[in-house]
Amino acid sequence: MQKALDRRTLLKAGGAGALWLGLDGLLPAWAQTGSNGIPPTLTTLSGAEIALAVGETPFTVGGRTGHAITVNGVLPAPLLRLREGQNIRLAVTNNLNEDTSIHWHGFLLPFQMDGVPGVSFPGIRPHETFVYEFPVRQAGTFWYHSHSGLQEALGHYGPIIIDPASPDPVAYDREHVLVLSDWSFMHPHMILARLKQSPGYFNYQRTTVAGLLSGEDRMSAADRRMWAEMRMDPRDVLDVSGSTYTYLINGHGPEENWTGIFRPGERVRLRIINASAMSIFNVRIPGLPMTVVQADGENVRPVEVDEFQISVAETYDVIVTPRDDRAYTIVSEAIDRSGLGRATLAPRPGMSADVPPLREVPNLTMRDMGMDMGGAGMGGMNHDMSGMAGMDHSGMDMGGMASMDHGAAGGHGDMNMRDPENAPPDMAVGVGVQTISPAPANRMGERPAGLENVDHRVLVYTDLISLAPNRDRRAPSREMEIHLTGNMERFMWGFDGRRFSELVEPIRFERNERVRVTLVNDTMMSHPIHLHGHFFELVNGHDGHQPLKHTVNVAPGGKVTFDLTADNPGDWAFHCHMLLHMHAGMFNVVTVRPLDGDLS
Repeated sequence: MQKALDRRTLLKAGGAGALWLGLDGLLPAWAQTGSNGIPPTLTTLSGAEIALAVGETPFTVGGRTGHAITVNGVLPAPLLRLREGQNIRLAVTNNLNEDTSIHWHGFLLPFQMDGVPGVSFPGIRPHETFVYEFPVRQAGTFWYHSHSGLQEALGHYGPIIIDPASPDPVAYDREHVLVLSDWSFMHPHMILARLKQSPGYFNYQRTTVAGLLSGEDRMSAADRRMWAEMRMDPRDVLDVSGSTYTYLINGHGPEENWTGIFRPGERVRLRIINASAMSIFNVRIPGLPMTVVQADGENVRPVEVDEFQISVAETYDVIVTPRDDRAYTIVSEAIDRSGLGRATLAPRPGMSADVPPLREVPNLTMRDMGMDMGGAGMGGMNHDMSGMAGMDHSGMDMGGMASMDHGAAGGHGDMNMRDPENAPPDMAVGVGVQTISPAPANRMGERPAGLENVDHRVLVYTDLISLAPNRDRRAPSREMEIHLTGNMERFMWGFDGRRFSELVEPIRFERNERVRVTLVNDTMMSHPIHLHGHFFELVNGHDGHQPLKHTVNVAPGGKVTFDLTADNPGDWAFHCHMLLHMHAGMFNVVTVRPLDGDLS
């Protein structure tokens, strides 16, 4: 329902951002950003009523200026500081010439306020205002973004901190919010068109003959021949890479060096949000250990690490205690090693530390295709492929992958590695299913690709243990399996072989039902899967203290199991948070019934 709002309320929230824009010329160089001079400390809005205006803004980074969709004229959007237990009224005015929306990512709220056009509300029409109203039922680090078209890729996202009503179990002296994102001067619709034309369009790091001869590619001739016969790229790690993306931290490019201040000896809380459209990052601070204390806004038992992977739409809070009077570099390296974001922690403005070089590009393995190689990666297989018993190069018969027909799906490059007879009964095995993993593995305890052999501590999902006991200790009443499917050559994505545009049936849960869900990734790409309006418990070996998540990354050829209590009635989006994967079909609706007061 659209609601009117008086002009004074609408203008209330814009003042801070406008003040900073006016002071741009007074800011020192280290404090200036690509986004028209927003300060290193994010513009913050709070209170019971907040006004947000979505509009078009020029955005400059790396000396170039492009077109952005922003909130209150800044990128990222203003930081919203809320408090658990309060009621919030957020008036969002659309100054665009197209529909827009805001989804409150990770929030537990009435579904009509969730902000997904066509699912929970009609969207916000051009030059109209919609008022979101709901009680704030949780605390932690969250974020918000558009769920309309591809606006999120153009800058329509921002951070949220909700302070707890009771004492915070995490002690800290200072905090910084770090919004990680990706930015391209190529319009996201053009990026999608390029991927449709050529799935490796943005991959400038493919294996080469020179790399084979020099050993730089870390692959044998037999390995290369096998990948060539499968017409697959062992370095197809991210669809869109640093060849077009600039990786931002709080709207700053690597050369602009966003800086957060500390005093030596302080406990500094870093609230890290991956607001990217298509980029997964490995985060580290060389010389400074990090203690993970929160995941997706939920407290976990502290675990000290030196690096962690943060997938699209996840959040992690870490505590660092820099004791020396020196600067530290915060590195957010894209998982395909095609570029990085860079920021600095320092005791004084203007300081910097060395930026580490990009590490070597990881190579995918047969394990990333869902094949049980007994733990051996491609590099560990000898040239006669003895590690893959039953492989016949003439027919590419891989045992569990009984059918590997180069032309069954039609067209050059449409390698079909699927066995329709052994497909799950609910899977539609058409051109949208390029592969079916014959032996998908639970990979939650494995280090991510490229971090397997680093000589420091790396966070894995099995390290996460909920600080508080799980509320619902019932055993699941049923189990279900959902396959993440796609055809990378055609850039088609879906659940169980169906794209959302094919009018798929929603996923139905009875209200308060307890269900064990297993996500099976039949593709060679990572998929961060997000469920709106709920948290689920990762089944990661910590019974009774399973960590709560709203987004989970499912590794290539892997599977993830979670327990869900479907206690929030309504219709909820369920999708891959790789924006272009969602846009290309990996989306569905979860419906929880009955509604309040509804006996149907």
